[in-house]
Formats: sequence, C-alpha cells, structure tokens
Amino acid sequence: MAERPLQVVFLDRETISPQTVLRPLSFQHELKVYGRTSRDQVAERIADADIVITNKVPLRPEALEQARQLKMVAVAATGTDNVDLAACAAKGIVVSNIRGYAVHTVPEHVFALIFALRRSIVAYRESVKAGRWYDAQQFCYFDYPIKDLAGSTLGIVGEGTLGQAVAAIGRALGMRVLFAARKGAKKPGSLYTPFEQMLAESDVITLHCPLNEQTRDLIDAAEFALMKRKPILINTARGGLVNEPALAQALRNGQIGGAGFDVATPEPPDNQNLLIQLLDMPNFILTPHVAWASDVAVQALADQLIDNIEAYKQGSPRNVVAPPTTA
Repeated sequence: MAERPLQVVFLDRETISPQTVLRPLSFQHELKVYGRTSRDQVAERIADADIVITNKVPLRPEALEQARQLKMVAVAATGTDNVDLAACAAKGIVVSNIRGYAVHTVPEHVFALIFALRRSIVAYRESVKAGRWYDAQQFCYFDYPIKDLAGSTLGIVGEGTLGQAVAAIGRALGMRVLFAARKGAKKPGSLYTPFEQMLAESDVITLHCPLNEQTRDLIDAAEFALMKRKPILINTARGGLVNEPALAQALRNGQIGGAGFDVATPEPPDNQNLLIQLLDMPNFILTPHVAWASDVAVQALADQLIDNIEAYKQGSPRNVVAPPTTA
C-alpha cells in the first residue's frame, strides 16, 4: 500500500520574504500555505497536519490538543517562545528551530544602531533637513554629541553565537567587552562580569538572550538606575526583555544616552505604543524586527528550515528543542 502523503501546513509564509526560495520537500506530501494565521484560526488549520511550520504564530496547548496527528513543529526562527514546548513534549511532538543563520546580519544591524546613536546620525540628518546647517552660518555645528567607540566599554547579555559575534566586532573596533553573568548569579566566574557591574561600567549595552520567565523585564527601572555611564541600550532580541515604560522614563530623564530597538511588545505596535511615541526623540531608533532579514540570511533560514523537516522525515531530527534530548 502506498505511503500516505504527509500533511504539511505553513501558518505564516508572509513572515518570510517573498523573494526567498523555499525548495520543495523531497518526500510525498501535501502542502498548505497560509500567508497569515490569526490565533482563532490555528486549531482548525493544524487539526489534520503532520508537520506545522510557524515563525511567529503561537502554538498553545488548546490548539495542539486538537492536532490529532501532529508529529513535528518546524519553527522558522531561532526563538521558540511562541510554541508551548511542554505541551509538545507531552504529546511527543518534535520541535526544531533555526540556528546560526544570523551570525552576520544581526551583529551588523546592532552596530548600525550603535554607530547611528553614538554619532547622532539621525539627529544631525533631521536637523540638516530642517535647515539648521544653513542657519549655523559656518561649515559645521555641534548640537548633538559625537562619541567614538574605540576605548569605550561594550556590555553584552548573552554569550551565544550572536553575542560572541558582536563581541568580535567590538574588540576589532577597540572596545573593551564585558559578558554579563546571569542576573542574580552569586559566583559568575572569571569569564563573566556580575550583571550589576556590567550595567555600571558599560558605554553600550546590547541584549542577545532568549525571552523567558527569568529574562522578562530583565532591564527595568532598577537596572536603568545602575547605568552610571548613561549608555546606549540596544535590543535586537525580544521586546519583553526591557520594561518599556521604564525605558521611556530613562530616555526622557537622560538616564541613558539613547536606545536602538528592533523589537517591541506587542508586534506590530500600534500608534499608542510607548516605543512609537518615543520616535520624536533624536536618540531613539526603532526598526521593524528586521535585524535578521538580510537577503543572504533569510535564504539561509529557508534552506535550514527545509533541512530540518527532511532530517525529521529521515528519522534523524536536528536542532531539536522539544522533546528534550537525553544524553
């Protein structure tokens, strides 16, 4: 008897650039592709799926419970906070994610934000646009601070692939690099700087850690109060890592020198979101979660996504985050 075609459902294809090529799966299957999927559509769309592909669509227990034959969730991203891993593990559903594809694009975006903020690029551009250069009646003017990176201190939260890549660029630019120990750690070890010390000594702080219950609001009012050098804060990881009201207060009170964010809570933010309201400030930059999205990186992600599914079908799943692998 012929093998039944596996049912593969892609819940949010529009989160991957339309220019990106998704190569066909090699095994017998039926593919349903949805541009977007709302929360109330998830259960129906995955009910008969063997394999579900999701980038940001949440997969929660109530929807997973109705997925009668679901065997694999292929996450088209590194972060898996949108998938209930415990529920998947309980049902024996393999969850695989994407790794290592953004090792150039995210660090480059991080330093694009750092350069722009340390040298007040946006503020100067807007002032030139407004006629300030002509009004100055000389060859230059000094309305906004310009600071070099050489000799400054870069604090990094998260020592994974992206954190290490950012550190390498920082060192190449002459920066002193501090990897922060986990918040609250009593004995951080020689490779890590106590979290509070990193906050106090850094001129630039950049976040490269996952969002979970331990890291939610990792940077809040108490942490901003410790930032003695008024650093620039960069967040290209997840919006929930920084308490947004506390960020707004820190920016408006001058507790930090600026902030560059590529993430928000929620996404997309509406016009009432605090981060959107901060865009009137010359030392705040918000980009629409595109640090990962260079052409080369997105194609690498798509290729790895297919590789993960193929590996599962061949009986050797890779990049597994659930069920937990055993030694």
